[in-house]
Amino acid sequence: MSEPVREVPFRGGGFAPRRIRRLAPPFFLLLLLLWEGAVRAGTVSALLLPPPSAILEALYELAASGDLWRHLEASLQRLVLGWALGTAAGLLLGLAIGISSLGRTLGIPLVAALFPIPKIAMLPLFILWFGIGEPSKVATIALGSFFPTVINAYAGIDAVPRSLVRMGQSFGLSHRAVILKILLPGALPGILAGARISSSIALVLLLAAEMIGAQYGIGALVLQAGNLMRTDRLMAGVVVLSLLGLAVSALIGLAERRLLAWR
Repeated sequence: MSEPVREVPFRGGGFAPRRIRRLAPPFFLLLLLLWEGAVRAGTVSALLLPPPSAILEALYELAASGDLWRHLEASLQRLVLGWALGTAAGLLLGLAIGISSLGRTLGIPLVAALFPIPKIAMLPLFILWFGIGEPSKVATIALGSFFPTVINAYAGIDAVPRSLVRMGQSFGLSHRAVILKILLPGALPGILAGARISSSIALVLLLAAEMIGAQYGIGALVLQAGNLMRTDRLMAGVVVLSLLGLAVSALIGLAERRLLAWR
């Protein structure tokens, strides 16, 4: 007599974590309430770590006086210009390394030699070259954005399956068509990942550069508040920088959804 057929549960779903969207807002609200309560109970010093209510009040005062918008405008101009220059130059070199034998021969040793140098350490040299004004700050941000873009661009080119390239060549595609229709679309996920990394580095360097010889900017606001022991304003500047980072990340995410819809 044959044994009864027993249904085996499907276990091939794979490891696929997903975001639980409704959980994040109450979690952060709970953290803020605990933070506020700890300061009001005296467990945490309000001078060392001001409560969220004090930070919101400082943000409102900065916005109402117009100081916040002056600082934010100066920072955005430096960030956009420096990141755009660094990303454009990084894409050119990264694609040259990925596509050209000469570019790979000369570019990879150059990147390997210069990438480990702390970019903020170059700011004093840039000040000597360009002065203490805007060019030195923009150059620091551009340099920090340059190397992640280079590395991710040529890594993205290398990750494209060479079988696709050979297939395109076998169908008679020109060298230019192979680059535009196979290599660049295939490298786009890596390039956009590099944009995420370079934008984060650009924000860090923006803050550091503005702390040296800048009258306006989020970094200058944080430095001035720290010197005056106005930790509420200092934390307000940190919050603005965090929101700026979230906005940049959201824009890159939008670009990923639009440009990588074919996936």
